[in-house]
Formats: sequence, structure tokens, C-alpha cells
Amino acid sequence: MNADFIIIGSGSAGSAMAYRLSEDGRNTVMVLEYGGSDIGPFIQMPAALAWPMSMKRYNWGYLSEPETNLNNRRITAPRGKVIGGSSSINGMVYVRGSAEDYTRWEEAGAKGWGYADVLPYFKRMECSHGGQDGWRGTDGPLHVQRGPVKNPLFKAFVEAGREAGFETTEDYNGEKQEGFGLMEQTIWKSRRWSAANAYLRPAMKRPNVELVQCFARRIVIENGRALGVEIERGGKIEIVKANREVIISASSFNSPKLLMLSGIGPAAHLKDMGIEVKLDRPGVGANLMDHMEFYFQQVSLKPVSLYSWLPGFWQGVAGAQWLFSGTGLGASNQFESCAFVRSAPGIKQPDIQFHFLPVAISYDGKAAAKSHGFQVHVGYNHSKSRGNVTLASSDPMADPVIRFNYMSTEEDWVKFRHCVRLTRELFGQKAFDEFRGPEIQPGENVQTDEQIDDFLRDHLESAYHPCGTCKMGSKDDLMAVVDPETRVIGIDGLRVADSSIFPDITYGNLNGPSIMTGEKAADHILGKQPLPRSNQEPWINPRWAVSDR
Repeated sequence: MNADFIIIGSGSAGSAMAYRLSEDGRNTVMVLEYGGSDIGPFIQMPAALAWPMSMKRYNWGYLSEPETNLNNRRITAPRGKVIGGSSSINGMVYVRGSAEDYTRWEEAGAKGWGYADVLPYFKRMECSHGGQDGWRGTDGPLHVQRGPVKNPLFKAFVEAGREAGFETTEDYNGEKQEGFGLMEQTIWKSRRWSAANAYLRPAMKRPNVELVQCFARRIVIENGRALGVEIERGGKIEIVKANREVIISASSFNSPKLLMLSGIGPAAHLKDMGIEVKLDRPGVGANLMDHMEFYFQQVSLKPVSLYSWLPGFWQGVAGAQWLFSGTGLGASNQFESCAFVRSAPGIKQPDIQFHFLPVAISYDGKAAAKSHGFQVHVGYNHSKSRGNVTLASSDPMADPVIRFNYMSTEEDWVKFRHCVRLTRELFGQKAFDEFRGPEIQPGENVQTDEQIDDFLRDHLESAYHPCGTCKMGSKDDLMAVVDPETRVIGIDGLRVADSSIFPDITYGNLNGPSIMTGEKAADHILGKQPLPRSNQEPWINPRWAVSDR
């Protein structure tokens, strides 16, 4: 049981690396994945996205510790436990992030990860359908498309943004991110285009790639070098050996957990857990970041929303239509219009994100009101709140301890109050006049700062974008865990490459940046010259200093 490269985790970054590391046929690659098959309508049908996230079969099902700023609620923290990882249970929304995000990465010590460096990797991975010429990739493994936009509510949302004085954009993943426009989806031929479908399945057709279903317990380290991985399968513990390197790609919760179980992390915490310290690295598990959002929901006066399709019988009809013809409501995640806006004058790039949905529903698929409705998921995406991931015990099967420390800065509250009032302004535009009924949530009586804060404490949720717990930075940064080539600082033959290495959270959904991380890490691992830097300059609003729109 050995391979040149052992990748722990078959998620967004892990699948991309399996594909690239095995591409020339010279290296053997073994992918370790605890979860089972992703085949079946719950994962492959885009409209069924609420299902896999609520199924223990596909989801690790983690919960945060009680969040003190959110009425001590324990916030759900799903991660994919299935082939394709979280890309098999996510909302299929594709966002690259803003240019400024990657500038911050570089300033934080991730040299060679600026916007000019990562843009060529985004292009390499994409097969964009309808994106902006010259800014998008057209022959990569990851298909990216827009939805059919048949529901009039999608267009009403974009028009409302224009009426409120905001920009519109033809391609927020192109030159101009700021504005209202159509949302991009990782869907192709009516199926979820996960990292498993895009990368892992093609890689597994090669004789030099092997997928092993097992539980990774710890990294085997001797004399400062990673030699392999201790795994458990069929009730037996064995060791798989890496001829060249072990690469951890197990999520922002499980990557730091694995490092700590292997003796790499904050020395005092490891000693408390009874784990022999192989390397004191205080940054392991620190710097946990996430995006939060709430749903702003409105009754629709016209019967145009998806409400009619919510009863079980009609869901069955939509499912059958998708299964037999690949058409109908089942073929879209229903996130088809969106917006990226700036919260205030003086901010150069957007920091508030809207996902619009033509139904009033919660993420678990339950209707918010017994009527037609529409909603927008809205959140401030540049919070400075930071949490951490620690061990509950030295038992590898124990869940990690997750503390997000959400809403721990005054700025978070200021920005989220603005989100409530701004959404009200948008839904109050002429474009929604024919549809707009009463406000379901927060409710028209929620007006003052105190009332809005009470609503937020009860209703803010995770957008499921955890990152940062194995931060990438310079070797002399004590809180950095990996260097800019994704090597664990202080241990040979070991890397981490997934969203846990993000020095700062990117703007928007994380699946795209996570796949890009896997793509770029593969070049570093193979010792290849990185792709030539781009000289393209993204659009910046000429009014940024004086206006939010």
C-alpha cells in the first residue's frame, strides 16, 4: 500500500490535485476518502441541494460550540463526507473572489498568490459558458454556466438593483465583479458539476490513480519527515506509505485536526490532549473565518414563485422530469440572479453579497410562509471576526471543537444592519411593485438598530464558507502553517492544500477558490514553473470614493 503522492480528501482541492498530479502518467496517486459514493439523485440533481446537506450519509454534520454573540446558538457547520467532498453537497454557486482578496493574501505573506498569479489558474480550470471573452477559461475541466432565468422574479431583482442606482454586470467573474446580474453555477448537462465529476472521475480512469475508502487517523512522521498515513478500514489499522509526499486536503475543520492528531500544532494544547509534540506550530487551528448570512423574505402577490412545487407530489414530478429528460426545475439550483455591492463609500471592491431565490424557504427545504414568496440570502463578507478549531480528545474519531466567534466586532453589527435596510430598499423598488406583498422576515416592525440586532442574533446563519485554519504565509510568520508552496513549515514531505490555507477569506463562495488552490498547489508539488502572471486589470467603480453605488 504505497503511492508517490497520497492525498487525504477527495473534495474541491483534493480532486483537482489528483487530476493534475497524475496527468503525465509518471506519478502514482492515492486518494483517501472516508465518504461513500456520490451517485444518486440527491447529489446529482441540482434542485435537490438541501437534501445531501441534511443527510448524515453525506455530511460530517459538525456543530459549532455555543456562539456567545448569537444567543448561544450552536451553528451547523456541514462538510462533505462523500466522493467530491463539500463540492458534492454545496449550493453549486461559482465565484472567483475579488482581485483585492488575493492582494491581501500576498500582503499576508502568501508570495506568488496575488491576483495576477491566480487568474491564470482560474482560467485553466474553467470551461465557461457565456462568460466574458478574454477573462474566462473555455477548455478546463470545470463547467460553469448560468441558469435558464425563466422566472420573472430573477429579472425583477436585477432591475430593482438598477433602479436603486447600483451597477449591473454581465459577468461578475470577469472584468467587472461589482453589480447586479446572473449567478453562475457549477452545473453541466443538468447535473451537479462537482470536483468529483470534473476532476476525480477522469483521473480515476488512469491506471496511476487509486481511490481508497478509509478513515485517515494521523500522519506518520519520523525524524521531521512525513512517511505516510495511518488509516482505518474494515476495523483494521494499517499504514499507507508515500514515496514522495503526503498532501492534506481534508477541509478547514479536518485538516488542522489531522495535523494536531499527528503532533503538529500548539504545543500546550497537544500536551493537554496527551499527544506527543512533533512540531510546535501555534497557527494550526487558529484564524478560522466564515461568511454569515440571513434570509430576507417577502410574500409574492402573484403565483409565480416555486411555492406550488413544494408539496411532496410536485417535488416528485420535478424529480421525475429531471430523471427522464434532464429538464425542468430539477436542472437548476435556483440561484440564478445575484448582486455584489459595496457597503459604503471609500470601499474599492464589493463586500456585500446577495443570492436571490424565487421562493421563501429555509435551507432545510421548509416553506417560510403558506404563500408564494421570494427571498434573498444577504451577508457582509469581510468580517474581521476570527475563531479556532481544536481537538476534543486524542481519539481520531472525535469531532473537532469549532468556535467561530461570530459577530465579535462592532463593524459586523454595523454592516449587517446596513444589509437589512439595503435589502428593504431593493425590495421597495418599482420592479417589485407587481409582486411585493408583506415582509415575512425580518418583518415590518423590525426597524431600530436594537430590533435589527435582536433579529440578527436569532437568524444569522453560516454561509458554509469556513477557511483559514492552516494559514499560508512566510516561513518567519509564527502563525503561518504552510509556506507559499503549500509545504508545512518545519516538516518535510507534507503539504496542506485546501481552503484551510487561505490567509484571508475570499469574497463570495469558496468552491472556486478551493479548486484553484488545488490547481496551483499541484504545480508547486510537481516543481513546475507557475503559469505566467496575468496583466489584466479588473474594473473599479470610478465613484468608489464618494458613493456606494
